[in-house]
Amino acid sequence: MKKTRLAAIDIGTNSIRCIIVDVDQQGRFMVHDDEKATVRLGENLNKSGVISEAACTRALEAISRMRKLIEGLKVTVVEAVATSAIRNAANGGELVAALSRELGHEIKVISGVEEAQLVAVSGLHNFAMSGNRYAMIDIGGGSVEIVIALGDHIEECYSLDLGAVLMTERFLTSDPVKAGDYRKFQQYVRSILRECFGDEKITVQSIIGSGGALTSLAGMAMNMRSQAFSSVHGYELLRSEVVHLLAMLMRKDVQERRALAGLNPERADIIVAGCGMVDELMNFFGANILRINERGIREGLVISCIRKLGLLPVHPTPRSWRQSVLEFAQSCHYDEAHSKHVAKLALIIFDQLSGEGGLKKTERKVLEVAALLHDIGYFITYDSHHKHSYHLIRHADLFGLTPREREMAAQIARYHRKSLPKKKHQEFNQLSAKDQDSVSKLGGILRLCDGLDRRRSGLVEVVDVEKAGKLYKVKLLGTEDISVEIFGGNSKRDLFEKAFDASVVFVTG
Repeated sequence: MKKTRLAAIDIGTNSIRCIIVDVDQQGRFMVHDDEKATVRLGENLNKSGVISEAACTRALEAISRMRKLIEGLKVTVVEAVATSAIRNAANGGELVAALSRELGHEIKVISGVEEAQLVAVSGLHNFAMSGNRYAMIDIGGGSVEIVIALGDHIEECYSLDLGAVLMTERFLTSDPVKAGDYRKFQQYVRSILRECFGDEKITVQSIIGSGGALTSLAGMAMNMRSQAFSSVHGYELLRSEVVHLLAMLMRKDVQERRALAGLNPERADIIVAGCGMVDELMNFFGANILRINERGIREGLVISCIRKLGLLPVHPTPRSWRQSVLEFAQSCHYDEAHSKHVAKLALIIFDQLSGEGGLKKTERKVLEVAALLHDIGYFITYDSHHKHSYHLIRHADLFGLTPREREMAAQIARYHRKSLPKKKHQEFNQLSAKDQDSVSKLGGILRLCDGLDRRRSGLVEVVDVEKAGKLYKVKLLGTEDISVEIFGGNSKRDLFEKAFDASVVFVTG
């Protein structure tokens, strides 16, 4: 299949990012390379009004390196934009001309509103928010972009000069940050937000956030929770966690912050401003949940470019998590009939057990994902395919799943055969006690249902599940002799029985 290799370059106030993707004829893209250089174009910009000679040199060196990368990887389309620092600096025009010559491609200086629109493109591509009113934010070094949306409808876009580098240099120069300096920062941010939004009270249910400050918060929170998900994309934090992280960061000096697990040391000097900005925005909009968009502006640039190439519709139909899962399953050449039948049986049993053993309705989606993908490890090899399924799911780019949901689905699939969950299994042991219990129960349901389709012929239907004391009676209906399927179910009921502390018996007729 013919593919287009595309590079998107985002020249920001703090860093320059270059992402290279391969795009197929259906507009699907896969990241081929991702290069980042922390150049600090915004260094002392607030005082001097110009980008320093040292920062210009760092930027030219980074762009020179990225040009070599682009040429070496035979990129055919290049989209490059510059944002806040170059937009506001007196010598921004001169620098962008030099950078364009060095790159060999035109670099467009975009407005704050255009920057916010790219944030929206990425957010809408990555999150299913139908029926919800929410805000999308991107915290850069020089500016903060804010997009207010209802479902897929964008209401307003804003760009405010409240970036982490700018705010740090203006207010937070003490080390550790002094409480009085932080209050001045707070007062200034609140005055700018009031000036922007006036008396209008905007309340949102959640915020989708991108930019280095947001991914750093997620990394620190993940470490503090002793979690080890494959990425922070889709990770969720509560407002209370943001408040606690901010308090912890303010107690430490720069050297101590550099040593924090989950925080890029290069961001240690500006993270208080970044975290404080998140806290202020969550407070201003009354949001209690923060969702992390790891992709942000550069992915918005990629998607916009793909649309210009005519490979994606300008007004796409909303994505769904189920469609994303099925597309991934198809790419792994899964056994569609078997996987869908096992998923059907698993969901019937789940619904019959609703509320039993602490099962929650929100876990239904995770079980369905695991059931549909439980055998994709065959794509690598039959031997230990359950372990291969785990790794494929864990690292898959599945729309609409949080890192926790993806990890849970991967572990549920991993236990559909062979050994039961054990504390010595490193990945299982890293889960919380609550999540270990859920994996065991949902894994028990999947394992049981996989056994009930032993011949992969879809011969068995689950009619009813009755509980009597410590016995579950699973009533089955078969279109023909299902003795092999009952044998399969009996051979794989072990995890279910252990997880639910009860026995299982199959009845027919």
